[in-house]
Amino acid sequence: MFKLVRQLLPQQRILANSVRLPRLISTSDEVNSEPIIKSMDTIGGLPTELVNEQKLKKTSRTLSTLQNHSVPIAARVTVSKDESRDFMAVFPDLVRDITTVTKTYNCNDAAKWFAQVLQYNVPRGKKNRGILTVLTYKNLVPAQDLTPENIKLAQYLGWCVEMLQSFFIISDDVMDNSTTRRGQPCWHKVENVGLTAINDALMIENAMYAILKMHFSHLDCYVALMELFHEITYITTCGQSLDQLNSNRSVSDFTMENYKAIVENKTAYYSFYLPFAIALHLAGYKDAEAFRQSKTILLEMGNFFQVQDDFLDCFGNPEVTGKIGTDIQDNKCSWLAVVAMQRANAEQKQIMIDCYGKEDPAKVDRVKELYKELGLPSTYATFEEESYNMIKTHIQQTSRGVPHQTFLQILNKIYQRDS
Repeated sequence: MFKLVRQLLPQQRILANSVRLPRLISTSDEVNSEPIIKSMDTIGGLPTELVNEQKLKKTSRTLSTLQNHSVPIAARVTVSKDESRDFMAVFPDLVRDITTVTKTYNCNDAAKWFAQVLQYNVPRGKKNRGILTVLTYKNLVPAQDLTPENIKLAQYLGWCVEMLQSFFIISDDVMDNSTTRRGQPCWHKVENVGLTAINDALMIENAMYAILKMHFSHLDCYVALMELFHEITYITTCGQSLDQLNSNRSVSDFTMENYKAIVENKTAYYSFYLPFAIALHLAGYKDAEAFRQSKTILLEMGNFFQVQDDFLDCFGNPEVTGKIGTDIQDNKCSWLAVVAMQRANAEQKQIMIDCYGKEDPAKVDRVKELYKELGLPSTYATFEEESYNMIKTHIQQTSRGVPHQTFLQILNKIYQRDS
């Protein structure tokens, strides 16, 4: 404490009448001028403004998230436009390969339809998982091994992850009866699609294995890749089952233990561990401890990511997130709901029981208001910052050959995201 005071006292001496301090909280209605301090007030010998700044620091992050005024994710990440363009350039080859395979089964009409399915569903998102696969591979291998052929293999693997993602979200949207995804109607809501979307999702999943066979069956890592995709698919469907089962329970039965189990299995494995692990396999990594350490860190990132997703589902701007949140209406076991029930008094718990999981817009709004009354936006901001620092510490403690920058690149990509 005394060291902190000695560090801050020079700042106190510098501060004087009419000194300008940076704004502490950014709001949309704010005047562009900064506050002027006309007299020096102190708390415990420190400038009042300095103390207040520390108190409000996390709140400013919360307000930024609520208002969606933070820097767009595309401006904060290390993915270059060239990287995204190169990744997209492979997609037509992917579609051609898949339709060629489909036609060998005397299914020309199905091949034509499937091309539309792929075009509509697979390349429309941010493609974070696919590009993450490519970037991770590039960070893991020596420069002399980054041949055009090897990079294209990494890109094909990345597109396999994107196909798996499409399989999951098409199925998930049908089960949740969602309306929008990635800024466009969900596939099952498109005219003349309907429940055909279920078969389309299955076709996407199985076409992924056709691509793996076509381009990777000659490599030593082929069996490991096939087994990993199968394992992650099963884990994710188990997570989806947990999610669906919990959505049929009362919000009063939600627990943080169940929430973490859903998140780890439904999201973290396929969104974070899978892209990283397949890049490790393609790069020739064999060390089981490297995989174990990577999994621990990446599953922590997955939990971090899903809590963000839950918050954005409730408080995010649909124009930025690309989807209309329905977690409250769908009675989802979300981080917000679990924390709310942990904090609520008897009266507030009854409000959650009466309103959560209901389609009535007034009841949905009441739940959102209760979240604010319980201070959940501020709690979320604290969670986000503390989780970021914890994961960064764990990254720095890894020791088995995977460059720390590879993990940090992923972490910095998702920190303070708004979509």
